[in-house]
Amino acid sequence: MIFKKYKKDAISWAFYDWANSAFATTVMAGFFPIFYKSFWATDLSDLESTAMVGYANSLSGLIVVLLAPILGAYADIGTKRKKLLISFACLGIVCTASFYFIPQGEWMLAAILYAFAAVGFSGGNVFYDSLIVSVSNNENRNRVSALGYSLGYLGGGLLFLVNVIMFLNPQFFGIENQSNAILISFVMVAFWWAFFSIPILRNVSESDTQKEEPRFFKAILQSFNEVYQTLMEVRKYKNVAIFLLAYWFYMDGIDTIVRMATAYGSDIGLEASSMITALILTQFVGFPSTLIFGYFADKISFKKIISIGILIYILISIFASRITTATEFYLMAVVVGLVMGGVQAVSRAYFSSIIPEDKEAQFFGFYNLVGKSAVVAGPALLAWISMIFNTPRAGILGLLILFIPGLILLWMVPTQKNS
Repeated sequence: MIFKKYKKDAISWAFYDWANSAFATTVMAGFFPIFYKSFWATDLSDLESTAMVGYANSLSGLIVVLLAPILGAYADIGTKRKKLLISFACLGIVCTASFYFIPQGEWMLAAILYAFAAVGFSGGNVFYDSLIVSVSNNENRNRVSALGYSLGYLGGGLLFLVNVIMFLNPQFFGIENQSNAILISFVMVAFWWAFFSIPILRNVSESDTQKEEPRFFKAILQSFNEVYQTLMEVRKYKNVAIFLLAYWFYMDGIDTIVRMATAYGSDIGLEASSMITALILTQFVGFPSTLIFGYFADKISFKKIISIGILIYILISIFASRITTATEFYLMAVVVGLVMGGVQAVSRAYFSSIIPEDKEAQFFGFYNLVGKSAVVAGPALLAWISMIFNTPRAGILGLLILFIPGLILLWMVPTQKNS
């Protein structure tokens, strides 16, 4: 059995990916963009409603960008990572459950609640990512990181599959119509996220970095000082700085594809049922593919395995701009599943191996600062280009602006270790 290779705390840590990936699949990538356009934003044009989804994603990313380094530094001062993780998780869970109560036509309220749910999702990942150093070592960190992403694909995919079956056959479940099926799915995501967050709270211990924790306001001042020191020190870590810049570019493109794929498909005339089915393929292809990526990252260099993924994304962007049928969307979904989790898992493991010791949460705050700022720029860029050229195909092709520089910068990262 696959879990025999991992300790209990590592499995418990990875199950948080199983928990919150339900939001990423059912809500973020799946139902919300489609439902927003057809239920809450019926008064807006297709391009306008897609732009609103993009701007909501950008707003959530901006909030996380502003909070991540401060919260990361504060978590490093004491032992607050799990507490902050559950605080952000609760924000996401409550906002997701609240979708059920939003009346039809309330497009602004829906966009705001979605933005804050995404803050809960992304903000929690700052502390989830940083806890990887508590459940792994340099020898097995690649595999543990890949386990988290692969369980995320599997767990998120399983609930998404149930939700899709409900959506396609609502009467079989005693549900009045497809709209109610989606609203119930949002509530199911909230319960799933909450329940499967329990293992990380019970079984993962974080190392004490300071015997006596400071008072709250003193800790906040201390955290600002830590952020300032990190900004000054980053000049000493050339490999970290260049990698983060590369990561910003290629993750910008990846996150945008994940969050905006169904909105894009809707704009070019694809049926909701076809797109939802395609996303299921992405999840279940992603589970084994992420584990395979982690395996080959141990055999060949990080640069090579990540570069392969970025090159595939470049081809995906070009192909997506020419899609006209559901079959082509299925094909794209399968290829995305082959590389998405693997690129993210290997990137996270690589970053954890080059950052200074005892500053993991602080540096992972910057890691998420960089990664989540992708959601500030990417969806807004896609919406902006689509509006300028009056076609969503131009917007998806514009993602090459992100992937190509990311690939070039990745190969400029020098090989060195930081202690």
